[in-house]
Amino acid sequence: MPETTLSDFSATTLTGEEQDLGAYAGKVALVVNTASECGFTPQFTGLEELWKGYEDQGLVVLGFPCNQFGGQEPGGAEEIGAVCQRNYGVTFPMFDKIEVNGDDAHPLYEWLKQEKGGLLGSRIKWNFTKFLVGRDGRVLARYAPTDTPESLTDDIEKALAAG
Repeated sequence: MPETTLSDFSATTLTGEEQDLGAYAGKVALVVNTASECGFTPQFTGLEELWKGYEDQGLVVLGFPCNQFGGQEPGGAEEIGAVCQRNYGVTFPMFDKIEVNGDDAHPLYEWLKQEKGGLLGSRIKWNFTKFLVGRDGRVLARYAPTDTPESLTDDIEKALAAG
């Protein structure tokens, strides 16, 4: 049986369309669970800078809003999109609100957590947990919410260079 990769999943975009994540095959992906009202929300700026700076080399940032941590993503898709664009100039792909833990966790996050557990086992502990996925669709690394987007530059560059 072939190994599971990012391409095996799909998710609903903020505009309500089903997106096959296979569309990002061959790219390096940074998958992030986001929230609009979190202390880490300013990381949207750094994530957008990574996307703009490395998009031409094959990086894609994928944002997955989640309201499971302190109710910090209470709005609907339209509101989430407006906040991200108005306050942080986000242009990278954003998806509809999902759950990352529990019985209703999105299958993508079940896989990400299984591939790279964290300090609290596999559970996502807070908003802005980040997963770096290589061009082959396999999870390379997991980063804590406190790891800033800027601090990931070396790992992203290595993943992009790995071809």
